[in-house]
Amino acid sequence: MLYPKNVPNIERVLRILLGVVLVGIALFGQSVIGQMSPLVVALLIFSALFVIITGFIGWCPACALLGRKLKNQNH
Repeated sequence: MLYPKNVPNIERVLRILLGVVLVGIALFGQSVIGQMSPLVVALLIFSALFVIITGFIGWCPACALLGRKLKNQNH
């Protein structure tokens, strides 16, 4: 493993779900929220991809910068 995981399993699931919700808002939110600029849609999709990817791999660069580590690591 290249990087030690720093995101617990329950948070990984929540990140993936949040990412799916963000993609849904970006793609279908205009009918509920109203008109969104293309920049807002792009930022939502970028944020969603970041959250989904960190959820799948279990490592978050922002958490790593803050020094977050899982308690059950064997390193």
